[in-house]
Amino acid sequence: MDRSSLLQLIQEQLDPDNTGFIGVETFASLVHSHELPLDPAKLDMLVALAQGNDEGQVCYQELVDLMSSKRSSSFKRAIANGQRALPRDVLLDETGLGFYKRFVRYVAYEILPCEMDRRWYFYQHRSCPPPVFMAAVTLTQIIVFLCYGARLNKWVLQTYHPEYMKSPLVYHPGHRARAWRFLTYMFMHVGLEQLGFNALLQLMIGVPLEMVHGILRISFLYLAGVLAGSLTVSITDMRAPLVGGSGGVYALCSAHLANVVMVRPWPGGRAPRRVLRAALSSEVGRAVWLRFSPPLPASGPQPSFMAHLAGAIVGISMGLTILRSYEESLRDQCGWWVVLLSYGTFLLFAVFWNVFAYDLLGAQIPPPP
Repeated sequence: MDRSSLLQLIQEQLDPDNTGFIGVETFASLVHSHELPLDPAKLDMLVALAQGNDEGQVCYQELVDLMSSKRSSSFKRAIANGQRALPRDVLLDETGLGFYKRFVRYVAYEILPCEMDRRWYFYQHRSCPPPVFMAAVTLTQIIVFLCYGARLNKWVLQTYHPEYMKSPLVYHPGHRARAWRFLTYMFMHVGLEQLGFNALLQLMIGVPLEMVHGILRISFLYLAGVLAGSLTVSITDMRAPLVGGSGGVYALCSAHLANVVMVRPWPGGRAPRRVLRAALSSEVGRAVWLRFSPPLPASGPQPSFMAHLAGAIVGISMGLTILRSYEESLRDQCGWWVVLLSYGTFLLFAVFWNVFAYDLLGAQIPPPP
């Protein structure tokens, strides 16, 4: 039975008077008597919606949206106000799962903090389209690093090589007019240590996030962090060049950490999150040390660390809004538009700063390579 026939059957048998409301208990009986193909997560969601209503009913349009895999903020309100305690161990106790389904369950528990969202994702997950964005970015970064490493014959602290800063991908304050550099610097890295750190987090955090939230949202968040990183450096650290994808990585990781710590985490995820926080802190310390330590050679460039902080701010603001809106429309949320307006205002200010402020302030920037 297709979805249109199912909805017609529901309306004819459960709402013949066209009141616009449907009783959940009679709907559940209809599902079992006709053996209708309805995911357990959807049925539990429907019960949660009904328990947020004094009469135990749901709006017909909410049922249509649920059958169409669409969700709104009313779903979260219903779960928060519902009286039925959802079973919290149903996925962990489920046996007979193949390797891929166990991996999907692991992703659900690592990325989503709410049990209902985990179950919804587990039953609704489809392997197509695959999470190609983060994998493609990471692969490109590795290929670029290998090419420059072989060309320069240098694998650690590549920025100290005199030919490195001549790359058309690196952000340099003397090349601000080449606008693509504000994004392409994410493909260049200081050395093997920075590339390894970023690639590991992009695969361990970025790929699961993309599996859950989709390529559009995660790619937008990652690139927003990258762009905010270079623009922040151009404002706050005007003499410094910039390399590495840390702005995007910190946007993803800070959003993920902020999302999971706002509710009680499941016990298996506490240790990995402590390790993640420690790793992010140590990477910031390494970047600060490279910025202010005496370079070798003395005239070598000292890349800025401000992209890390800018990416973290983007993650806590824009990223948290995205991750807490799993399977919900962002366009219907006032907070999303506030975040977008704030980010757009920052971009506009940064553009004017780069066009006028350097000359007005008489900034002494190093000569472009």
